[in-house]
Amino acid sequence: MTTKCSGISRRRLLRSTAMAAALGGGATLFGPWTHVRVYAQGQKKPIKLGLTCDASGQYGDSGQDDMRGIVMAIREANDRGGVLGRKVEFVTTDTETNPATGSRIAERFITREECGFLIGALHSGVANAITQVAAKYGTIYLNTNSSAPSEAGENCARVKFVWDGNGANFAKAAVANAIKGIGRNWMLLTNDYVWGHSTSDATRRLVEAAGGRIMDNLLVPQNTRDFTAYLLKIQQAKPDVVAAAIGGDDIKALRTQVAQLKLDRRPAWINNQQDWPDVWGQGADSLFGVFGTTWYHKLPLPGVDDFVKRWKAAWPQSPIPIPGNVSYNGYMATRELLRAIERAGGTNNIAVIKALEGHKMPAAERMQHFDAWIDPATHQVQQTIYLAERNPSPADPTDLFKILSWTDAEAAKDDGAPAKCKLADYDKVPTYEL
Repeated sequence: MTTKCSGISRRRLLRSTAMAAALGGGATLFGPWTHVRVYAQGQKKPIKLGLTCDASGQYGDSGQDDMRGIVMAIREANDRGGVLGRKVEFVTTDTETNPATGSRIAERFITREECGFLIGALHSGVANAITQVAAKYGTIYLNTNSSAPSEAGENCARVKFVWDGNGANFAKAAVANAIKGIGRNWMLLTNDYVWGHSTSDATRRLVEAAGGRIMDNLLVPQNTRDFTAYLLKIQQAKPDVVAAAIGGDDIKALRTQVAQLKLDRRPAWINNQQDWPDVWGQGADSLFGVFGTTWYHKLPLPGVDDFVKRWKAAWPQSPIPIPGNVSYNGYMATRELLRAIERAGGTNNIAVIKALEGHKMPAAERMQHFDAWIDPATHQVQQTIYLAERNPSPADPTDLFKILSWTDAEAAKDDGAPAKCKLADYDKVPTYEL
């Protein structure tokens, strides 16, 4: 679908044809829809979101924490009376940390469930698969938590907005200081898929630009549980720093084995980003090295305590007792989407895209140290990047991080993304309004 139909989207045209057939006594429904909902006179059609969240696979725990943040924002919007007087509804299905599954679910959400917007992702391969489907239909897609630099670079799209910090952002916040303070001989430990590769590539460029040397790059297949061979290579090579781009359940296994081999202090480790669902439940002793995050529930900033309180009230039975960066990103992305719909005055996708592009978000509203904005050239949220380490003096059992620094969005910006990102012209994007 690539053309406009005299101001009426193909979705609306197909739905109207189906409605006419149904009301005229015919049983046939045309187009991709499997059902038609007729609303009472005066009742506004809900705004429907498709939540593309993992519930299994490498990022199953994080996917469900992402969903908790998304659903919390939806509920709060509905408690305020909805968006433009319309209730916000959602459907969700396990994307299984699998690109093929993500693609199939995105197609179903758009063509059968009539979702006007898609939200969610951890695995960058899944996010890119969803992007391809969303772009085909012009459906706005919020990539909440996958952090491959390629998502705002070569895999960007006019319909997609990227809400997490990416590997280049975290590397910029950490690399130069580590070379000066620790040493110039580095090894890379890389999950063998798009996030790992693009994150380690960004780290390599920054290390070499700062006068460092990459001794080796060890590629680790996804779903690896035994890191012994990799750790022995590191032990024998004796690098000053190991920069790890390992995620999900893999990083849980790595942390345990690094501690067992007593490699958690020497060499130094930079673990690009540590997602809270991958940390919680393992115990503080498994945390090592310096790592990045976009948010922490103990930040001494206005609004943080209230957000934590609301989140805990919304999810009293959650296996993770407090919100972390993943749930935070899901919440913020959803809240800003709904605000953009209000600014646009409706759900026309081009109008909503324009309401998001370049949008500035004050630090106080995002519970971060510095203001954030949506980069109009790449559609990535440029935001505060935090570096942390294990907290040696926790205030309570959830206080696992010690925040070491915070870098403003401009200083942490991924400078390589704009040259790689080619956003389609607006008139090339299929239009719709639901």
